[in-house]
Amino acid sequence: MTESTQSSAVAVIGLGNMGGPMAANLVKAGHTVVGFDLSEAARGVAVEAGVSIAGSAADAVREADAVITMLPAGKHVLACYNGEDGVEGIIGAAKPGTLFIDSSTIDVSSSREAHEIARKAGHLSVDAPVSGGTVGASAGTLTFMAGGSDEALTRAEPLLTAMGKRTVHCGDAGAGQTAKMCNNLILAISMIGVSEAFVLAEKLGLDPQALFDVSSTATGQCWALTTNCPVPGPVPTSPANRDFSGGFASALMLKDLGLAMTAADETGAPTELGRAAAKMYEEYVGKHGGTLDFSSIITGIRDQVEGA
Repeated sequence: MTESTQSSAVAVIGLGNMGGPMAANLVKAGHTVVGFDLSEAARGVAVEAGVSIAGSAADAVREADAVITMLPAGKHVLACYNGEDGVEGIIGAAKPGTLFIDSSTIDVSSSREAHEIARKAGHLSVDAPVSGGTVGASAGTLTFMAGGSDEALTRAEPLLTAMGKRTVHCGDAGAGQTAKMCNNLILAISMIGVSEAFVLAEKLGLDPQALFDVSSTATGQCWALTTNCPVPGPVPTSPANRDFSGGFASALMLKDLGLAMTAADETGAPTELGRAAAKMYEEYVGKHGGTLDFSSIITGIRDQVEGA
């Protein structure tokens, strides 16, 4: 931590594969971090990283200057904020003027509702979903897509900087969630297109390296091809070289596509390719499970060839 960086008391709710490393990087940056998670194993790992553990989410936030939530879905964020089934919510437990940063990936409607709950209670809030996965969370190289007021973003910036390498202020409440959802919609469609091209090339007898050498420097160039290539060989660091282990899980891509389709239904936006992508990932995850990298969708495409 540099001398110009002011230490803050930070509560982190959700200490799993993403929230745990994020909390650890806040500790490394000199912040005082109190955390809470329902998982005993997650709590144990956090303690080893220097995080103090509270007895409840509400207890974790009582003395915090800022609260970071990293939870599975919108319903969990709202339940954590408001409290339910006799469990005290973190909004009411926090001291006046606390900054709330939700780094969960959730639906836009729930994100905007969370902002409004915080606003009515006199708190500042930011939605700041992340890109970079567990590797980025551990390395402190995440990208945050942030939504909220300029004042809230100014307060959040030192904390986001401690956990990531880049923050993009996308707009007002819910804009960060919108940006991530739309980006991953592009990514899913791109990965399917790249995978279909490689399978077609295989059927026609074209060497995959030859296709890569052409497309990576031609109009087919995209991240799904040049960084996360779905066949082993052309990009040695892609998950395809590790039997698709690691990376961004197919189940998480399916979740993000579901969020996009919900938003499309709510707004009437046409998303025909998105719906096709969501259907393909749903079928693939149902057959093969959701733990492998989303580029393993090429396996589902090959399944179609074999079943033809």
